[in-house]
Amino acid sequence: MASHADDHDHDHGHGHGHGRVPRECNHERSHVIDSAFHRGGYSTAESRRIFCDVCRLQRWLDIEVALAMSQSELEMIPHEAANIIAGAAFIERLDLAAISTGIATTGHSLVPLLRGLQKVVGSYSSQFIHHGATTQDIQDTGQALEMRDVLDRVEYDLIELLDKLDVLAVANRDQLTVGRTHAQPALPTTFGLKVAGWIDELTRHVVRIREARPRLLVAQMAGGVGTMASFRGRGTVLLEKFATRLGLGVPDVGYHVIRDRIAEFVFLLASVSAALARAADEVRTLCRPEFAELEERWDAGRLGSSTMPHKRNPENAEQVVVLARLARAQVTLGLECMIVEHERDYRGTRLEWPAVASVSHYTLTALSLTRLVFDCITVRSSNMEGTARELADLACTEALSFLLGQRIGQAKAFVLIHRLSQDAIDRKKTIRECALANHELSLVLDLATIEQIFEPTSYLGERIWSTSRAPGSRSSS
Repeated sequence: MASHADDHDHDHGHGHGHGRVPRECNHERSHVIDSAFHRGGYSTAESRRIFCDVCRLQRWLDIEVALAMSQSELEMIPHEAANIIAGAAFIERLDLAAISTGIATTGHSLVPLLRGLQKVVGSYSSQFIHHGATTQDIQDTGQALEMRDVLDRVEYDLIELLDKLDVLAVANRDQLTVGRTHAQPALPTTFGLKVAGWIDELTRHVVRIREARPRLLVAQMAGGVGTMASFRGRGTVLLEKFATRLGLGVPDVGYHVIRDRIAEFVFLLASVSAALARAADEVRTLCRPEFAELEERWDAGRLGSSTMPHKRNPENAEQVVVLARLARAQVTLGLECMIVEHERDYRGTRLEWPAVASVSHYTLTALSLTRLVFDCITVRSSNMEGTARELADLACTEALSFLLGQRIGQAKAFVLIHRLSQDAIDRKKTIRECALANHELSLVLDLATIEQIFEPTSYLGERIWSTSRAPGSRSSS
């Protein structure tokens, strides 16, 4: 047993409730996104790659190289110097510990990296690093490249998910189910049409991403206050070469304080997450034993509860909703980033870094988990149809009302069927048996017609969606 002194030593004197701290722990991870144990629910390998802090430094070095090479083409700096910079700008050649210490000491996020590069390239070429640029030029361009990587992955994952949903919709085109409004039985419908609604929404998000790319993915190289004065009349042509080299667009003006692009990016991804959550939450609801119309695959070894052995929780579907709520919370930060002062204001950009990264982690994880949900989903057709038939009395009153309306007028018919159905519910009787026994109805409709009305497949409406491949799927991209 450890002594009290050992306990105190592990606790580092931080007071009660902190617990013992393992001696070998370096405390390198403190956010669930990067947790060695829980990150799978909040980030993906791809999202962590995009926002890896070491990879970010390499990205900034790559941008410095693109700047130097573009300037050398315009003879703004010597070709030899640009080539030396390009040959040296690899993060593994720099002292990461010194860069980290430098950032802590200077309070500057880029200069210690530049100093590290200057040491590697030597005194002659070092004077041409970052020539005429300002820190935000490099970091905004780096963020645009991160956003491009995120949008590439989101679009890819969306199309993959759409392909899965398209197959599911076609397979269940005629699968009878009950449509619910306000969580109550409403009208008969098909499960295929429900899935088609998810496809419709997500397809528009693919379109939005494609439309947004030219607006969002632009380079930044405007100098201290956006005038390009340090480039001595060659700023516009330099920006074009620089942007082309990086595969980015060219903004009309520098956007150091014009941050609507960031707000749009954050909102776009949060919207994608919300659409995923709507589908996932429907799955979660229909997995309830009371409905048992859908079922997530339950693999051997999974646990739903530490105390209740029977539990099979739809945790992937639940987590998609959690992630959508977290993504939505970043939208406020995205809008806050737009309210900045004068020609430069880091209060906005320092909000952007966590907002852009967070919404990206959450959205990419939501996509990954949603794909997993639909990879493992089982449609319990007999339960779906059984529920629809069990609730046909309730779900077919509109059909009865409209048919009766053709005989006695719609307003009068609605009043009659409303009174009949509400009375049946209050008396714990079926609407069908009350309809069959109703004298007013029998004067207008024969018993066979009334019986037929309560066949739910007779009131499924029109097929307003196609069984062809979903728009946005790989086969139509």
